[in-house]
Amino acid sequence: MAHSGSSKKTFIAHAVSYLGMAVGAFFAALSLRIFLIPNELIDGGVIGISLILAKIFGTSYLSYFLLILNLPFIYLAWRYIRRSFVIQMFAAIVFFAFFLSLLEELPPFGADPLEAIVIGGAMLGAGAGMIIRHGGCTDGTEILAILINRKKGFTVGQVILFINIFIFTAYGWIFSDWHIALKSLITYIVAFKLMDIVIAGLEELKSVLIMCKKPESLSKIITHELGLGLTFIKGKGGYSGEDRDILFIIVERLDLAELKEIVLREDPSAFIAIENLHEVAYGKMARTALRRRDRKNMLAKKLF
Repeated sequence: MAHSGSSKKTFIAHAVSYLGMAVGAFFAALSLRIFLIPNELIDGGVIGISLILAKIFGTSYLSYFLLILNLPFIYLAWRYIRRSFVIQMFAAIVFFAFFLSLLEELPPFGADPLEAIVIGGAMLGAGAGMIIRHGGCTDGTEILAILINRKKGFTVGQVILFINIFIFTAYGWIFSDWHIALKSLITYIVAFKLMDIVIAGLEELKSVLIMCKKPESLSKIITHELGLGLTFIKGKGGYSGEDRDILFIIVERLDLAELKEIVLREDPSAFIAIENLHEVAYGKMARTALRRRDRKNMLAKKLF
């Protein structure tokens, strides 16, 4: 009976997650169809490249470009990050492409340029934020940024910023309209800020402190299911005076939602403290350990 109740909770949690991604995808697609495309504005990342190609070949192909351009990044996520995330990422992209196709004939809002930038960017950011908050992703460049961060040390934000500057520059050069390129950059900034607000200020990395009843067993589950490294910190209860172990984890924002779900699933009474991290520096020993972990994960994926 307990197992049946747990399965039911898991099903409901997944249903809510996919519903949240669908709602976010709808708002993002609506923003593109009624604000961005009629005003020749683009977003960053894969969406921006898809909008450039759609402007060249026709906006009816936008959904197809979005799906095709994300396929290589889905493969990278499947191979190097986590297979369970690939399912959520693929679902979010399919939702987004579906709504883009469904809303193709929707008339534009008729906003002036400032309204299109602010309202369109805000809607797009809110939609993307909802998708990320519920465990999905529609922009494959973030996957690439995470992998470059692991290999080269550049932050995820730095890599994404470089990619997007290149996209906006290419847009201005291809269509010989730098005013639209700059307006698109402002739209992207608005969307990025709203996305952060929706996902509660998530940055590239988070430090997480976990206090629970069974830290040893929980650490094994986290390591097995997410492939995350963690550290035990010796602590003492201020009220009870009992000695206890505290788990310290550094996690990327795409993994944060699943980490919280695992912790509360295993121990509903657990205490989780989350803080923003702007930079993490690795020494030689830490880098060697990370490379070993990545090699072990790759080997496990090849075996299974």
